[in-house]
Amino acid sequence: MPLSRFTVLDLTRVRSGPLAVRQLADWGANVIKIEAPEAVDGSKGMGGERDGSDFQNTHRNKRGITLNLKEPEGRKLFYALVAKADVVVENYRPDVKARLGIDYESLKAINKGIVLASISGFGQSGPYARRPGFDQIAQGMGGLMSVTGLPGQGPVRAGIPLADLSTGLYAAIGILIALLERDVSGEGQWVHTSLLETQIAMLDFQATRWLIDKERPGQAGNNHPTSIPTGLFRARDGLLNLAGGGESMWRRICAALELDDVVDRAEFSSEGLRSKNRDALNAVLQERFIQNTVSHWVTLLNEAGVPCGPVYRVDEMFADPHVAALDMRLPVHHSRLGPLDLLRSPVSLSRGERRAEPTPERGEHTDAVLKEFGVTAEHIASLRAQNVI
Repeated sequence: MPLSRFTVLDLTRVRSGPLAVRQLADWGANVIKIEAPEAVDGSKGMGGERDGSDFQNTHRNKRGITLNLKEPEGRKLFYALVAKADVVVENYRPDVKARLGIDYESLKAINKGIVLASISGFGQSGPYARRPGFDQIAQGMGGLMSVTGLPGQGPVRAGIPLADLSTGLYAAIGILIALLERDVSGEGQWVHTSLLETQIAMLDFQATRWLIDKERPGQAGNNHPTSIPTGLFRARDGLLNLAGGGESMWRRICAALELDDVVDRAEFSSEGLRSKNRDALNAVLQERFIQNTVSHWVTLLNEAGVPCGPVYRVDEMFADPHVAALDMRLPVHHSRLGPLDLLRSPVSLSRGERRAEPTPERGEHTDAVLKEFGVTAEHIASLRAQNVI
């Protein structure tokens, strides 16, 4: 598989870290998920129930071992894995790495080619570095909640853990960049990002509206903040989602809706005026859209080259024939839970298939993995007796 030559040691928990590692696991990296032995930590921890849909989707395509990093023998064993690995990924608070002896300088001394990827809530330095990080806090401090929701409604969190998800993706990109650079330099490096940094980066044009234009973005609801007409309209049997910014798109919309008397009205004659008179423009379109069904308008407008679509609930989304054709399900068979449908990676390659293995049980592959790294059966038995594994 595309990434099968890389071995990744996964120390991550909850979502952002496991998601970063999953990007590599899906494409064949030899990912070894490291958890504390149950005798040492019997709690489920954060990340949901092990048999739950979230945990099963998040930790697929990995092999699982148990290892107690708080014990000297456990760290010694971890260092033996580091010596032959390519990547270590962790999302502890910054001070925990040094306490456990898994900071970059310590790992580099063992393997100069190692890439350490660190994910935190607020970064590796600065006044808030040691604060615990959580997606919703990053959404608030990173500006997202201030631009989400209806005008005047007050801040609203996104319906998905956007800071967690984007941090996992950025971290995976950083890991791949470091591995590509290692091909030239022969050395690994420390890759780090945080929920707050990536949430700010994900603001994109909303952030640069302030940085460059000194314009403070606000809530626009279902309207696009700068592209008009874009938003939701009520049709006869449901909601229509329309994206029609720009002069040519405006004229296509009016032609398709037979609004010849509207297209050149003075108050709608430029993008700036359409933005200024957004409410009046939306009222005109709403009066037209209520006269027919969502499917009628979706067909008509798409044929005219205007982006639009229905607004689905999750079950309706999976029932859509095009979504079915995209085949976003990743079927796996869990030895205990049976057949499961997970979410496949949205990336497709012309060569190289995705891996489809279920999430491992805690420590399911401990013996097999340690033997691959040269640990004898007798030593494994001794380590288990000491609750090191």
